[in-house]
Formats: sequence, C-alpha cells, structure tokens
Amino acid sequence: MGYLDNSSITVDAILTKKGRELLSKGRDFFVISQFALADDEVDYELWNPAHPLGSDYYGIIIENMPIVEAVTDENYSLRYKLLTLPKNTIRIPIVSTNPASISIEEGPANSTEVTCTTTNGTNTLGYTVTLLNSDAANIVGDGKGVANNTDVVGANEDRRSVSISTGTKFTLTSKILADNVNISTKLIVVGNETGGRTEIDVTITDNTEINGFTQ
Repeated sequence: MGYLDNSSITVDAILTKKGRELLSKGRDFFVISQFALADDEVDYELWNPAHPLGSDYYGIIIENMPIVEAVTDENYSLRYKLLTLPKNTIRIPIVSTNPASISIEEGPANSTEVTCTTTNGTNTLGYTVTLLNSDAANIVGDGKGVANNTDVVGANEDRRSVSISTGTKFTLTSKILADNVNISTKLIVVGNETGGRTEIDVTITDNTEINGFTQ
C-alpha cells in the first residue's frame, strides 16, 4: 500500500482477477455499469471551525491529507460509501443484524438464520449480503431480494467471496472444513435502498467428530 501525491488530480484504478478475465475476452465483456465513491481516508474530527485564519481554512488539514492507493480487498477499501438520501434527511440509516456475530461448528447440520433491520430509514428493496470467504459456509436468501437469490463466485476469484440479494432474512450454513482448521471471516450486509452497512464476524470451528470418529 502506498499514498498518492495530492498536489494534482489523480485517477488510480486496478482490476480484480474477474476484471482482468473479462478484459481479456474483449471490450464487449468488460463493461462498467456501476461505481461507488467513499470517504474512507477522511478524518472529520480534523475539521476545525476555530482556525485563526477563518472559514476558508476550517478543512485545510482534511484537504491536504494523503489518499491511499486503490486496493481490491473489501476489508480495507470502500467501507464507508457515499450515498444519496432524500432531502431533509437528518439521521444516517443504520443497519443491524440479529445475531450480531456468528460462531458455529463445521458441517451442513449447523446453520444460523440472520434477520436484518434498518434504523432511521427503510430498505424495502432488501439487502445485499457478501460472505468474504466462501470456503467457510453457504448463504441463502429468503427469495425476496431485488436480484438473483445467489450469485456464486468461482474458486479463482479474489478472496472467494460470494454475494446474495435477500429481503430481511438469510441463512448461513457451515461447510465441512479441512481437518483441524478453523475459519474466521466476515459477512458484509448493505441496505439496497439506504446504503447503510454493517459487518458480522463469522467463525467456523473444527468438529473433531464430523466424520464419525475423534481425530
């Protein structure tokens, strides 16, 4: 990771493995249909309305902060996306889940149903849920999402992530892991209408008797 020189306007873009795959097939396959903006690097506590030089300098420190280079890891980039809300909105939508974290043993008999809710807004279009490591579990929506219920990403994708669109609920079912292996990963839940976002820590633990004998 590096920093960009903020003395000039710079556009820094890198392609994921999927992007490079599509680009290799030709321009007709590599079509950018959506984009997102974020202010991950901004520390708003640096806004200083008491600056001795006046209002033009309230945000001078923020404006001169370095910008991080583009990365493709969802853990570190575009975590705080900019969004458009109705006029006169005075509260930011907050997405929460029940449960707020998940820890279950490996194996298809172990599953957890998660319910999503939004405070200070509504997500009538449902939620998009992304599991960052599909080796850990399967996720299935309630069939009420605005897109296909499942959107499985292939084994060669970055971080083997998998996304679904759902209404207010989805189910996570653990997979069988390699012997003596635990997986810790995250679920990213984003409101399709408000853009509110939350993260769920997921831990899938090894079951020494999963194959019928103690290891």
